[in-house]
Amino acid sequence: MSSSDTIVAAATPAGRSALAIVRVDGPLAATLAHDALRRRTPLAEKTATLGIWRAGDGAPIDQVVAVLWRAGRSFTGNDSLEITCHGNPLLVRRLTADCLARGARLAEPGEFTRRAYLAGRIDLTQAEAVADLIHASSERALASARRQLAGELGRLVARWTDRTLQVLAELEAHIDFPEEDLPPEDPRGPAARLLEIASELSNYARTARHDAALRAGLRVAVVGAPNAGKSSLLNALAGADRAIVSPEAGTTRDYLEAPVAGLPLAVTAVDTAGLRDGGSALEHLGMARSLEQARGAHLLLLVVDASAAPPTLPAELLTLLDPDRTLVIANKADLPAHPAQRDFLPALPKLSACLLDGRDAEALRAKLGEFLVAQEIAPGAEDLIVGVRHAEAMARAAEALTAAAGHLRAPIQTELAAAQARSGLDALGEIVGRIDNERMLDKLFASFCIGK
Repeated sequence: MSSSDTIVAAATPAGRSALAIVRVDGPLAATLAHDALRRRTPLAEKTATLGIWRAGDGAPIDQVVAVLWRAGRSFTGNDSLEITCHGNPLLVRRLTADCLARGARLAEPGEFTRRAYLAGRIDLTQAEAVADLIHASSERALASARRQLAGELGRLVARWTDRTLQVLAELEAHIDFPEEDLPPEDPRGPAARLLEIASELSNYARTARHDAALRAGLRVAVVGAPNAGKSSLLNALAGADRAIVSPEAGTTRDYLEAPVAGLPLAVTAVDTAGLRDGGSALEHLGMARSLEQARGAHLLLLVVDASAAPPTLPAELLTLLDPDRTLVIANKADLPAHPAQRDFLPALPKLSACLLDGRDAEALRAKLGEFLVAQEIAPGAEDLIVGVRHAEAMARAAEALTAAAGHLRAPIQTELAAAQARSGLDALGEIVGRIDNERMLDKLFASFCIGK
């Protein structure tokens, strides 16, 4: 892989569409377009140029719009060309093949973004955000990716780096110039500042627990006794009639999934078979699957009929009812409540609702979203979520800075403190890519799509 090569790839997904884009990057980009469009004058930079793209033998391939960016002003830092053609896969293949015949090579996965990173146009957190933006499955995931792409995490790392360098400069001044007219060494100030940075790093590293939720979404298992209203709740959350609602007990024999409507995060609700003693062998199989779904869910919604006596729930389910990840939905709030419901599972948070005809559906979805954030199952709108790679480097940086602060307590070991501070700086550098690690870059960009 060489940044001096000219590379080409389709930047739009395979398949038929109105339009498609082929990207070219490298020193041949301008010449290649000039020759293929049979131009008498060079392409104007950042100007849409309409023309017939012709193969080397003069045969027309397609009418295209070409836009050229010159080196230093493009995303990658190189001469770059975007060719918009009609969205027929055959045309895309012919355009790509013609660029290859003119001296380009096929781009590797993520190579365009990797070039932007290597040229210093973006840092590594922004490069990762490009892939996150493409694969985001919810509004909150999109917002998080946009913040990363705008360089928010990179700016945080820069501030932590500057503050650590300030402390390190003080420490090294006392190491290198012990005889100079320096103020008396007081380790308490540098130690406190190092611990403050370490604390901030640890706090941000903990947000990585939400990274998987942003990427893949959350699963919410709807559980409870038969005829409590579980299928009605699923329909209310989905905003559509996805499950059959029947007064007959035990009609749900398997689990049914549906996306929850109206939430900024991707959440999938899973309607499960009713849990009770007795029943047929088929019903027992469904109940076993219900418990399996409950064990794997991020949140349990336990539906109870508030107008009836509390149900007798299986012991296996009771062990899963953690107050931090369980919300009781007291259904049939339009009917008089059964007195015994007041003492039913008092440690669990409860929410009253009437699931008849979906009348409380919108309020339910809103309260579910609030509960997910309040219980820290899902990230809040203002949270900056770091990835697992970032968190691991932050944790190492925090550990090194904490160790550095420890060496500034009696007996003071300034040299060891400075060495640990430098280790912390190295870990911070890994987050934005200041540490050159070719294998790590290969692994990271291999996960990108070709054309990006």
